[in-house]
Amino acid sequence: MSSSTSRSRAANFGGAPVRHGRLRQVGPVVTALRLVGIALAVVLVSTATVSAVAIHGAVSQIKPGIHIEHLAGATSAPPPGIGATDGEVNILVAGTDTRTGQSGMQTKDQLRGSSGIGNNDVTMLLHISSDHTNATVISFPRDLINVPICGGAISSAMFNTTLSRGLSCTVQTVEKMTGLTVGYAAVVTFDGVIGMSNAIGGVTVCLATPVKDRYTDPPLDLAAGAQTLVGPTALSFLRSRHGVGNGGDLGRISNQQVFLSALVRKITNDSVLKNPLTLYKLATAALTNLQTSDSMSNPTTLVALALTLKSIPLSNIVFIQYPSAAAPTDPNRVVPIMSAGNALMEALQSGKPLALSGALGAAAVADAAASTGSPSPAGPSETPPTESEAPEAAPVTLPPSITGQTAAQATCTKGL
Repeated sequence: MSSSTSRSRAANFGGAPVRHGRLRQVGPVVTALRLVGIALAVVLVSTATVSAVAIHGAVSQIKPGIHIEHLAGATSAPPPGIGATDGEVNILVAGTDTRTGQSGMQTKDQLRGSSGIGNNDVTMLLHISSDHTNATVISFPRDLINVPICGGAISSAMFNTTLSRGLSCTVQTVEKMTGLTVGYAAVVTFDGVIGMSNAIGGVTVCLATPVKDRYTDPPLDLAAGAQTLVGPTALSFLRSRHGVGNGGDLGRISNQQVFLSALVRKITNDSVLKNPLTLYKLATAALTNLQTSDSMSNPTTLVALALTLKSIPLSNIVFIQYPSAAAPTDPNRVVPIMSAGNALMEALQSGKPLALSGALGAAAVADAAASTGSPSPAGPSETPPTESEAPEAAPVTLPPSITGQTAAQATCTKGL
């Protein structure tokens, strides 16, 4: 599948109709195509013989793709060859808070609070430039209001209600706010986060202070220092609001950025992105834990998308929070900072690397051990450049109201 390209969008109002995502029925022909694609991928990247039983097992766990109706060409297609996807890539991931179908005992209050498709309490957009020299991960606060819900008029509805209207609505909202075309999207559940953290063997993060949160499930009680997070504990850490930063959603976003930057360094240090067979295994694991758009519902596509990241230096992978400020009418809500949002939109469409001028997020502090030259628990903070790297374009400096960090920065989570 060819990648999406950025397109110009109005910064304020737009009239695109609401189109919900719908599940596409998977027939025997599509299943056969996926089977052939997976078999070809195994042959291309592995010198070992892989049994037909193992291939069938991987295919049988792939969920039907969600069809995003308004995206031209974003439908199921024969898997691409092994290699990086061409051009710009935009992938949206929505973390749902639904309790439906999740493992463990779900109380009536939990099911009443969120069931069905649920709300998108976590929404991130991964943008990879067309020349694959830089990447940006944008986190959208769940409590944002005054945004173009489903790509339409500005609404007082909270941003995290978009998923309950369908994944397509979340995609269209993000497209209008960023000016980018989203070609790939996925929904991840609580169980999916646990499964993926297990698949990568956990992530070691730095805690500047103890982190405690009795509201998570399971409750958090982590000591300061290096902590390797895996399984349900990793889920609680990523979902924690009451235990990090300022006790709110914005602190949770910066806490997730600490985790994700450590994850990127782990993957880079373990040479995961340089091993197609390992990538293939991780892609298959992802497909069993995610509900993806049908544009990325086979392992080979995920491998191709991952390979677009393999040559990007850590300093050019930037994690940012969409610029927002407290809503004048409600202290529990935030509204976009329009000037900074428009500057971000222009910067993303330029394709150039982004430079941060703002501070770290509310729950992040610099890793003092890394600044003194001691090894960080998450590994070295940067990979040395190679002689073959071409000179890169001058970065675009973002307004100081946009907070975040790069993957090269070693940071620690700050508890309450």
